[in-house]
Amino acid sequence: MGTILAIHIADEKGAPLRAVGAVHAVAGKGLEGDRYFRKRGTYSATPGSGREVTLIEAEALEGLAREYGIELPAAEARRNLLTQGVALNHLVGRTFSVGGATLRGTRLCEPCGHMEKLCGRKGSAKGLIHRGGLRAEIVVSGTVRVGDEVNLAAPMEHAP
Repeated sequence: MGTILAIHIADEKGAPLRAVGAVHAVAGKGLEGDRYFRKRGTYSATPGSGREVTLIEAEALEGLAREYGIELPAAEARRNLLTQGVALNHLVGRTFSVGGATLRGTRLCEPCGHMEKLCGRKGSAKGLIHRGGLRAEIVVSGTVRVGDEVNLAAPMEHAP
């Protein structure tokens, strides 16, 4: 269905995201080592679902460059997983596997002024509206690696 091209995490809110080759996804908590796993993200205290892991399509970043002339490296988009070949908007409300973990898409990850401020690329938030990625919860823990496949999972009894 799709592939993980890159994995990014940050230690603290506002810190640059760094690329890692693999990460352990922990159900109900997030990606080990990431700011939201540690409850240190910008929006950690804000109610809402989908802060455990965020995903964005490489195709969305390519579209931003093509249509708006804005080159935005994946790490500067502030999303954890960069995918290719999967329509993330269609995964809202769906359970899917990424490597050894099982995720459930909770809502779109619309871009915001905070992302645009941190990346310093005016117009990037506007250019990513409705293609800014997906927020997801981790329902089954497991390791995610660069190169892993993204696949729709069979319905799970215990998935929210």
